Amino acid sequence: MDSPSAHRIGVGVYAGSFDPVHNGHLDIARRAARLFDRLIVAVYDRPSKSLLFSPEQRIDLFRAGLHAAGAQNVVVDGYSGLTVTYARDRAACIVRGLRAVTDFDYEVQMAQMNRHLEADVETVFLQGALEYAFLSSTLVKDVARGGARLEGLVPPAVADALRTRLQQGRP
Repeated sequence: MDSPSAHRIGVGVYAGSFDPVHNGHLDIARRAARLFDRLIVAVYDRPSKSLLFSPEQRIDLFRAGLHAAGAQNVVVDGYSGLTVTYARDRAACIVRGLRAVTDFDYEVQMAQMNRHLEADVETVFLQGALEYAFLSSTLVKDVARGGARLEGLVPPAVADALRTRLQQGRP
């Protein structure tokens, strides 16, 4: 019987804004890391949405979450521009996590556009774990603003960073 690593493929890119990284993101990263020889978590520097953390802070927080989870073959990098362009020079696949049907609709459109732009870069979808299906970075920020418990939603380092940032009066 083949070992689990015998079924791995090259390099994958798991991209997003990760503002902040939550346990659902980490679940997808850990599971994707088992599929690839190396996984690059690519933190997008300028999404068209309001950010709580700088690109460097989001990279550091993702690294802290991965370290706590014991991920071995994952690196975290920042990038700008199109995800498919970033992935083209680094990976065989773009990894995307799915929580619900609404995610699927959007992600299929994105995968088709990426295929149009770079036919050699595939997209792999991973269904998020059921216990994290409700999580989004927006909801995590809302819960943190409301002063509710963050345990089980984000790694401790992210919870601390959220509390500190919100105490500083950051929206």
